[in-house]
Amino acid sequence: MESSKRNIVWALMVTTFLTAIDTTVITTAMPAIANELGQTELISWVFSIYLLTTAVTTPIYGKLSDLFGRKKVFLFGSVLFLLGSVLCGLSGSMKELMLYRGIQGLGAGAVQPISMTIIGDLFNQEQRAKLMGVFSAVWGVAAIVGPVIGGFFVDFVTWQWIFYINVPIGILGIYLMYKHFHENLVPKKARIDYWGALFFTGALVTFLYVLLAEGEGQGIVINGQTITLLVISLVLLGVFLLVEKRTPEPMLPLSLFKRPLIAVSQIISILHGALLIGISVYMPNWLINVVGLSATAAGLVVLPLSLGWPIAAAIGGRLMGRYSYKWIVFVGGIFFIIGQFLLSFLTQQTPIYYIGILMFIMGLGFGLTFTALTVAVQGSVSWNQRGVATSSIQFMRTMGQTVGITVFGAIFNMYLSQGHLETGLLTVFHSLLIIAGLGLFVTLILPRKQEEVLEGQ
Repeated sequence: MESSKRNIVWALMVTTFLTAIDTTVITTAMPAIANELGQTELISWVFSIYLLTTAVTTPIYGKLSDLFGRKKVFLFGSVLFLLGSVLCGLSGSMKELMLYRGIQGLGAGAVQPISMTIIGDLFNQEQRAKLMGVFSAVWGVAAIVGPVIGGFFVDFVTWQWIFYINVPIGILGIYLMYKHFHENLVPKKARIDYWGALFFTGALVTFLYVLLAEGEGQGIVINGQTITLLVISLVLLGVFLLVEKRTPEPMLPLSLFKRPLIAVSQIISILHGALLIGISVYMPNWLINVVGLSATAAGLVVLPLSLGWPIAAAIGGRLMGRYSYKWIVFVGGIFFIIGQFLLSFLTQQTPIYYIGILMFIMGLGFGLTFTALTVAVQGSVSWNQRGVATSSIQFMRTMGQTVGITVFGAIFNMYLSQGHLETGLLTVFHSLLIIAGLGLFVTLILPRKQEEVLEGQ
């Protein structure tokens, strides 16, 4: 790999890690932050608002990158993310922290999918598979070490540095990207789909509000307000689809979803997103609250998930030149079934090393499936659709995480309210096994032949 590409990869890894870890780094710090700022009832929204603004903007930024280039949109998102980080550290109340976390999410919505798109632009299929495995592992590591880092800053420094530390690291990533990444854009008159973006944002924000606000703690409560919001969301979605059919430069080209590869990949991405958030949140919970490990020790036990991920991605990248992507995704699904089936029988006496092995098996599944699907989708579209196609995969994973954490939270809290924490966690693991099974079943619907995936222009 030439030096300029190596520097670009480092820039992308740095910024991806920062945006990924900001989802989990405040989990262990929030009690201390809430004690200082007050209004503890707003704690859940400090988490949710970041996820919401990231999800809403992800497909929008993907389309903008196809119109104006990856570099401009990536740098804009990175700067916005760092601005939000500084403001979070300066927050004097929980409401301010909520607002500034939303700004962070607006930046993260650009960084995460466009990083994958740039990799798709610069490298061939085998190289993409290897690198995306590494980036996927960055996500896994962020999910695991985030709570540990957050706890460290609260205990030994101040909570503000959870956000301030993003600035020097982020500036390094921005500098490397600005200096080393160059793209040749063909000048053209861009028609921005403002109405599409407006109706899409309205539909998604309304739907996510139902999940994140109405469903806080005990699941979604069916009442007049919930039904009204869902109806509004459906109406806005319908208007959005009508706009996308008529506009010459749609934000989300509906023609993409007529392709079996892309349409089925979206469904699989939702299921695997839910699987990832379930493992990332509730396995450390099991290790800490049932087994009795410290947060640091729990992170080390789950760490093999992040080790298996890049190993499987690298192997899968080599195999994609010889075997169908569908076969690779199917094998990854088998790993999910094995890992989740065995996790469903955990007890307090289960050896720690055994759980670590199961985490490694799950990591193999994520490495094969996430990477193969992303590479296949990128290879099925031309350059001017690669940004929106890649961001659509990321968007569906985020939606899977959003819906998944709401459903799992409702299941877990139901048992927790009755004093059955261990049973609640095992029920979540059983639910994850069902999701893994659904993911494997949907994989069978993917196009059979590798030849149906055309290399992008």
